[in-house]
Amino acid sequence: MKKYSIYIGILIGGLVLGYFIFGGDSSDKTMKGGETTEMSDGHDHGNENGETQMWTCSMHPQIMLPEPGDCPICGMDLIPAEQGAGGLTTDQFKMTENAMALANIQTTLVGGSRIEDNTLVLSGKVMENEELNAVQVSYFAGRIEKLYVNFTGEQVNRGQLLATIYSPELVSAQQELLTAASLKESQSGLYKAVRNKLKLWKLSEKQINSIESSGQVKENFPVYATVSGTVTEKMAQEGDYVKQGQPIYKIANLSSVWTMFDAYENQIAELEEGQEISITTNAYPGKEFTAKISFIDPVLNTASRTVMIRASLPNKEGLFKPGMFVQGKVRGITKDGNEAIVVPQSAVLWTGERSVVYVKAQDDEPVFELREVKLGKSRGDQYEILEGLQNGDQIVTQGTFTVDAAAQLKGKKSMMSPEGGSTNSMPGMPGMNMGGETKGQMDGKEMIKKGQVGTEKFLEGKAYDFRNETPKAFRQQLNAVIHAYLSLKDGLVQADEKSTSRYSSELLEALQNVDGNVLKGDAKAFWEEKKSFLMQHAKLCKEASTIAGKRENFIYLSQPLIKVVEAYGPGDEKLYVDFCPMANDNKGAFWLSANQEIQNPFMPADMRSCGEVKQEIASNK
Repeated sequence: MKKYSIYIGILIGGLVLGYFIFGGDSSDKTMKGGETTEMSDGHDHGNENGETQMWTCSMHPQIMLPEPGDCPICGMDLIPAEQGAGGLTTDQFKMTENAMALANIQTTLVGGSRIEDNTLVLSGKVMENEELNAVQVSYFAGRIEKLYVNFTGEQVNRGQLLATIYSPELVSAQQELLTAASLKESQSGLYKAVRNKLKLWKLSEKQINSIESSGQVKENFPVYATVSGTVTEKMAQEGDYVKQGQPIYKIANLSSVWTMFDAYENQIAELEEGQEISITTNAYPGKEFTAKISFIDPVLNTASRTVMIRASLPNKEGLFKPGMFVQGKVRGITKDGNEAIVVPQSAVLWTGERSVVYVKAQDDEPVFELREVKLGKSRGDQYEILEGLQNGDQIVTQGTFTVDAAAQLKGKKSMMSPEGGSTNSMPGMPGMNMGGETKGQMDGKEMIKKGQVGTEKFLEGKAYDFRNETPKAFRQQLNAVIHAYLSLKDGLVQADEKSTSRYSSELLEALQNVDGNVLKGDAKAFWEEKKSFLMQHAKLCKEASTIAGKRENFIYLSQPLIKVVEAYGPGDEKLYVDFCPMANDNKGAFWLSANQEIQNPFMPADMRSCGEVKQEIASNK
């Protein structure tokens, strides 16, 4: 018994000693600038690098939560957010592919061409030769019984067996052939017609004669390759029913490829078809390939102010792969090489004191960082860049406001926050004014608990005014959006399922018909960013099967539309911004109205008058 007491005493002593050495308080205290900072050392480390795993919504990337669950906006399951480390610098941040697609973020290579020692240097990419591409189709309807080519990248030769198909139509046609063959002496016209019918389905004379001589009907018919090349897309599966003419494979002949380059408009005069171009690639250092310019695009890309130049390269050895980056050199150019870098106005965010752009830091990953630039002269819808960018930089030219909002959410340098960290507002993110409380990755649920989504603070966000530069065509299209929105609001007031279904569809269609390309500069960039949110929630509103679901998405649809109406004007009649503090589960909600009388689209019939007018938006007259 005494022996066990000794063992227990040793165990307790070890635990106490370990507590003082390794445990004690569950936080480490460090001194920084004379202040004691507590560093939590609990169990939720998130990962081996000490980062807490954050969770976001694929539809609403502004939401960042420290634990999995549902999106507080749309209710979708949250997904793991990208971690801030992984080789990124302190100023860089990564966006998700879903966020990139939703916001339609596009990038452009700066200085994609330059002049060195009387040589024009162009950056480009290898692409498939479209003239040699082919689609292998089924020439008759039926069910695919067997596919003999089962993956992309596989080489096929002309005449190679690709598939077998069971076709009821061919079975009937064969029976007709056998019947007509027995009557071919007396019904020669019918006999020839039946044979020609089979030829239209690409059956050869040999196949037709085989059917006729055997007297047997074949159930499964082969499909042979009509061209040689590489399978780039498999478009059907075994067991699929295909229609006549339906594609089964896409086949590219890579014995010749295209190299596509971009040249700026002030360099077009130096280029012409037939001109020799020397091509190099990092895949084969030290090797130079010679080609000739075969095509110059007659249409200028208005976003990048470049023209596409094409040259064809023989590729029988398979050296060049589609997607490979290349560099082209056109010699004998006599222009001055000290040309200024120009970028589209949509790429530049201007605060009044400084101008910034967002640079894509990695070619193969959506990683961005802010770059301050010094602007020179304005060239139409472009800016001359004097400092801050160099040839080869890839910058955001569409969706710049969304990228800036993502930077603010992650606490990185942004347009309104030169040093990163907290900001008082987030331009471009509807209804997300943080009032100075954000730390860059504020808990989305806490935002809603504190009532900062839907409260009066929404109206404190920065207001843009593009009325004087808004073309008539855009204003008319926007009026159609506003009209559909107000009709949808009236339907929600009456809780009319039929009308809300109709007008939510009309609203989505009206948004799709708005052509933002008629706008320029900041006005265009602002619309493109807002449109992504409007389209997103208009689509969800249309798809919602209940009035409650439509009302929920109407909340988040209304916020960006209010900012759009503030920026471009409401048309010929003034509009009112109404607010109800009891809507949205007592978090509050805004909406637009055409009259001062409160007609609440979120509350039941006996509470339709709940709310008040918070703002009047003057007409464009």
